[in-house]
Amino acid sequence: MRLIIRYIREYFYEVDQRVLTFVSILTEAMIFLNYHYKIDDYISHHHSIAYNFIARYIIFFIAFAVPYIFYHFINKTDYTRDFLFLLFIFIAPAIFSLKIALNIPFHFSDNINWNEYWNTIFYWPLRLTITATILFVIWKLVDNDQPFYGLKIKKINWKPYWLMLLIMVPLIALASTQHDFLAMYPKLKLIGSVYNEPGLHWWHKLLFELSYGSDFITIELFFRGFLVLAFIKWAGKDAILPMACFYCTIHFGKPLAECITSYFGGIILGIIVYYTRSILGGLMVHLGIAWLMEIGGYIGNALQK
Repeated sequence: MRLIIRYIREYFYEVDQRVLTFVSILTEAMIFLNYHYKIDDYISHHHSIAYNFIARYIIFFIAFAVPYIFYHFINKTDYTRDFLFLLFIFIAPAIFSLKIALNIPFHFSDNINWNEYWNTIFYWPLRLTITATILFVIWKLVDNDQPFYGLKIKKINWKPYWLMLLIMVPLIALASTQHDFLAMYPKLKLIGSVYNEPGLHWWHKLLFELSYGSDFITIELFFRGFLVLAFIKWAGKDAILPMACFYCTIHFGKPLAECITSYFGGIILGIIVYYTRSILGGLMVHLGIAWLMEIGGYIGNALQK
């Protein structure tokens, strides 16, 4: 754990404080605009795939590209003139916009609740497959001198990650008493009325949690693997802040506190990946926290009955 703390202290000592301030203000402004004007709610209720893609792309592009613009003008960075770097800047928001917008319903059941359930079960692994395939092609073409975007197992000390999860347990337990948290978790509650269907068994919940967990593989592979490890050959540590700002915007629509903390969590996970060159420790923490929040949601809602 001391090693990770040293990584974090070293990063904040070396990062340009002016850029950190401007990126933090940008992130704060985007959070305010989203929650004040309910931008994400408006986009989410628009069923056109093209509209969703374009709207998400604009938000993600601003969050990802503008921090690099700050670095360009404040630090006079020259990597922003590299054609491949600029191409990646435009491609990255498109990949995740596609991941979110591509929502093609399949017919699994005549029961509308169960049909929504099985579409959701299918949703996350499919998007993992699509995203991982796109990133694999990019890696194979231009980045195969490193392991596939952080999928590195050797020389990982797992103890600090277990400690980080242990620290989160009382915080999640406290959150599990809050109304906005219990309205959001467990995620299964968001699927129509299937949560109260008489045919819902424990294995349905387990299958849902496994499918839900696959989304965190997508997120870690994309944000910490691609947006950090693919960009460090140009930007070095500068790759962390743009990733964190972008990462925060995918939490629009979630409880405000979760959205705000995602920015700082994104920075910390980015720092860990930068120094370790592996996304697996961060994936363990991220997935562990997600499942702890699910458990907190199940317990919290049960105690309220």
